[in-house]
Amino acid sequence: MANCLVAQSGGPSSVINATVAGVVKANQMNQIYDTVYGGLNGIEGILQEKFVDLTNMSDEENRILQQTPSSALGSCRYKLKRENVADFEKLFEILEKYNIETLFYTGGNDSMDTVYALSEYAAKHGITNHRFVGCPKTVDNDLMVTDHCPGFASAAKFIANTALQTWLDFNVYTRQEVFILETMGRDAGWLAASACLSGKVDLVVLPEEVFDKDVFLAEVKKCIDEKNKCYVVVSEGIKYADGTYVSAGESKNDTFGHAILGGSGNAIKDLILNSGTAERCKVQDLSTAQRCHSTEQSLVDVTESFRLGMSAHMRSMDKNFTGMMVGIKRKEGKEYDVEFFATEAKNVANHVKPFPEEWMLPNYTGISQEAIDYLAPLIVGEPDTIMVDGIQAYVTPYYMK
Repeated sequence: MANCLVAQSGGPSSVINATVAGVVKANQMNQIYDTVYGGLNGIEGILQEKFVDLTNMSDEENRILQQTPSSALGSCRYKLKRENVADFEKLFEILEKYNIETLFYTGGNDSMDTVYALSEYAAKHGITNHRFVGCPKTVDNDLMVTDHCPGFASAAKFIANTALQTWLDFNVYTRQEVFILETMGRDAGWLAASACLSGKVDLVVLPEEVFDKDVFLAEVKKCIDEKNKCYVVVSEGIKYADGTYVSAGESKNDTFGHAILGGSGNAIKDLILNSGTAERCKVQDLSTAQRCHSTEQSLVDVTESFRLGMSAHMRSMDKNFTGMMVGIKRKEGKEYDVEFFATEAKNVANHVKPFPEEWMLPNYTGISQEAIDYLAPLIVGEPDTIMVDGIQAYVTPYYMK
């Protein structure tokens, strides 16, 4: 038998490790591969032959790995460029050296482009003994084809509960006040929209909709006039009609050419205060917390992430299964249930799935019932978190060992 390699890329989530745990457990139950390697720091680490052996992981470690937040194997923002032939040649030499038949790559749309690029290169050069399988992950929930992405539901659960908790907090005072919650979401507003599950959001501004400050300020004033309070949720990626970001300061780009954002909450605060629309504003930027908070994972989310890893492993028995991503399909019916399916990675790579325009209510006043019906089942349930002296148990990141 040959070996397999599983690696992680892009931004972490609170359930990304559950997919790795699923691949490892599946191979223990049905040994397709002699060795399950973990690649440290994604493609960047693989090119440096930085591997760890996960084959004989204990049941206890597997269980704790599923609740461990962030990327236990480490991540990267390394762009595998098609014109950089040297990277491809070196990577395939390494796969050959370690007898790695299948690479499971967990990440977002850029990671799916890596899966597509590697399978494309292999096909072009007649290489049939190395295969590439994508496992979706992104808290932004912006991958095409799949119903939703592992990692999103737990982040959505955290955001919705934080919205409720901060709403209760800022209402204790009789003073006039606007509370602004800023979420991640460069191009898609799924995370910001999930705050509406709390039932306490007055206004939500998403990247999919042009930000009109006059309309927005009029809605804020209406809330202030009615109840002396206004609870606002904004995504980091909101833009004006000319395409410039509302976020304060000049945005920079990461290695993939994506804008590095943050500050839209404070920009909105300045807009409200400078216009005299309200006397006081407070901003809560959820920043990294929304993607790494894991003591209240969505049971649906962590279970699906684990099962997806197992499904990817099972499908890799097919020697023709390459350049594919395993996705999640919601079954029809009143009771929430899903099944796993496969799609070509090129259908997902470098595309963004927006929050549907028809799910946005006019003038930033919330989201539709259809949107609520889509979101609500995803955040249901909590796994039994293993704690040690009041702190969650976690697997020491493999890149630290």
